[in-house]
Amino acid sequence: MVRSPFSSIGLILLLWCAGLGAAGQFAKIAVPFDLIGARYPDSGAGLGLLLSMISFAGIVLGLTAGIFVARYGFRRLLVIGLMVGAGCSIWQSTLPGFPVMLASRVVEGLSHLVIVVAAPTLIAQVSSDRLRGSAMTLWSTFFAVAFSIVAWLGLPLAQVFGVQLLFLIHGGVMAALAALVWWWFLDEDNSPAVPGDHLGLVEILQQHRAAYRSAFIAAPAMGWLFYTLTFVSLVAILPGLLPHGQRAAVVGLMPVASIGVSLLIVTPLLRYWPAVRIVMAGFALSALVLCGHWLGFPPAATCIALFAALGLVQGASFASIPQLNATARDRALANGAMAQMGNLGNTLGTPVLMLVLQRGGTGGMLAVVILFYVVGILLHMWMQRRRDLS
Repeated sequence: MVRSPFSSIGLILLLWCAGLGAAGQFAKIAVPFDLIGARYPDSGAGLGLLLSMISFAGIVLGLTAGIFVARYGFRRLLVIGLMVGAGCSIWQSTLPGFPVMLASRVVEGLSHLVIVVAAPTLIAQVSSDRLRGSAMTLWSTFFAVAFSIVAWLGLPLAQVFGVQLLFLIHGGVMAALAALVWWWFLDEDNSPAVPGDHLGLVEILQQHRAAYRSAFIAAPAMGWLFYTLTFVSLVAILPGLLPHGQRAAVVGLMPVASIGVSLLIVTPLLRYWPAVRIVMAGFALSALVLCGHWLGFPPAATCIALFAALGLVQGASFASIPQLNATARDRALANGAMAQMGNLGNTLGTPVLMLVLQRGGTGGMLAVVILFYVVGILLHMWMQRRRDLS
């Protein structure tokens, strides 16, 4: 079915909104965390599992989700993921006992994985060659935008009416998105399920091995690992190292700087540079910005400049997936690997950098961050060489 450019743009925005819903599965817990803690006062340290359970699911099953989405159909599984996510949020609005709430987060983690694999794969499919780079750059902002929306709109509602309303709104939005995706994507999936063709453990493990050995499928995820090792952790750690009066402003500006560069700088750069080169430039620029710590640059300006530079990595990493992978199957696997490595980086980054900060101080921590970015560049260079030789 041939779509007009306007229709393609509408589909891209719908799929991006699906990503906002998936990111909301994190944000609805992380942003009103204190309010949720008050609802479960006896949960103790286990309260953190409500947030990390989705990450654990992503670490274990990220690429597996890509395999299933590629096998059984992008639209079909995206709708299922959105519906399951809606059901989980609506159920959570009843504030069940803590073990039941925790179990619902495991199920929600599975729906999250399906969404973040299927939606960007579909975006690459429905976009024209001219729009694809811009569309994938827009997709890269879904996490930060969702957190901003929940912080600006959702948190005040939760503070006045309780977190139950926030969960209900999120569930309603997810259900509406599921209906819109089902209605708008009238085409048959390009990869319908084959009757009797079921994936076994051996085949899943073989596809993991093949995907991570591919310099095309694995490259975006390998760079993404070193981005996520630092992004969330630095949002949490850096403000505490600033003068108290500057913290709130810097916390607000850091993700905004990253989103702005992704949308306003990466898109035009993609006309002249391949996405992988932009990722490497972003890592290099980020490392240079951090060197300002030893040159006496103002800490607040350094933080904002760092996240602006990381915006290059954020936007171009997702844009590199369709550039490097021509088929929908390979793009689904690449998105699954991105989810897996991203969740691994988000989980490990904060404890690792906090440990280095305690033992080596601010300078030691920033040196490790620079090392991460250098390794990210070297990995991309190595995979580029492998692609050139293939």
